[in-house]
Amino acid sequence: MIPKRVAILGFEGMNSLDVAGPVEAFTSARIEAPNGPREACYEVKIIADQKVVTAESGIMFLAHEVLEAVSGKAGIDTLIIPGGHGLRVAETNARISLWLGRHARGIRRVATVCTGIYGLAPTGMLDGCRVTTHWRFAQDVAMRYPKLKVHANALYIKQGKFYTSAGITAGIDLALELIEEDFGPKVALTVAREMVVYLKRPGGQEQYSEPLQFQARNTGRFADLAAWMLAHLHGDLCVETLAERTCLSPRQFSRRFRSEFKSSPAAFVQALRLDEARRRLANFESTVENVAESVGFRDCNTFRRAFERRFGIAPSEYRSRFDLRSSHESARTAQQESTQYSVRKELNIRR
Repeated sequence: MIPKRVAILGFEGMNSLDVAGPVEAFTSARIEAPNGPREACYEVKIIADQKVVTAESGIMFLAHEVLEAVSGKAGIDTLIIPGGHGLRVAETNARISLWLGRHARGIRRVATVCTGIYGLAPTGMLDGCRVTTHWRFAQDVAMRYPKLKVHANALYIKQGKFYTSAGITAGIDLALELIEEDFGPKVALTVAREMVVYLKRPGGQEQYSEPLQFQARNTGRFADLAAWMLAHLHGDLCVETLAERTCLSPRQFSRRFRSEFKSSPAAFVQALRLDEARRRLANFESTVENVAESVGFRDCNTFRRAFERRFGIAPSEYRSRFDLRSSHESARTAQQESTQYSVRKELNIRR
């Protein structure tokens, strides 16, 4: 098998995790050879405007090739453009955008991570496209490039050959999506397990989960409550229990919770349970019934109905999408289906 060539576009002041995350994902992708060792699915290289580039963090990267020696016809299958403060420096931005304008059209697939969109947007190739970026820069991107349709709460969006993704770790989500497109869900899930990350991150395309939003919005006595709830999903998370945890009366707790989070405690607890259940469904050592019980649902039928209401898909059907035990034919079918998906909502698997 000839590995697909992935190029990471480097520059001074790039974000090191925007580079390292996708690199690790692509290099971890391997398939079983018929009569030999596991073969690499990708050849990954860093191409940059100079031989050594320094990230925002001070980490130095040695480029495999310099941009002036690389063209769009250099056999690059997928180009990844990381973000970073350096790409918002006028001189660097002009240099990177000029190279992209000349060569990106000759590359099969082009993806931006986080603020990497600042390098591609000036070329005009994203005009009229739905795009996303780090939530903190979404408004600025929309103002600078009014022809883009910016969606700030998406993890990643596909428009034709172009992919845009949200902040930092969303680059790993996007890399897993590209791996799944190329080699099917079996290889992508193996990579996700190797990296100990979600294949389809809970919370769908929202950039941060309910527990993180909960903690970010409160520094008082509720600050550590969400983390405690996640560790005790199988227990009794009634209002009385949560109120006791925060040293409030049940009435005070409910009133303050609704006021600050625009949700009832019961609805919030159920959302946590369903998101965790979705993660556990990828573990085929547990039955759907066991997963339901492990996150606090005492009745499996109640769990199934709640799961379908929230995600629009039955738990068993959701699990089947990630079944490592499926045949090669099933994997190919899933791969073909995945190429038909545009912007994935909620689970990133809904058509």
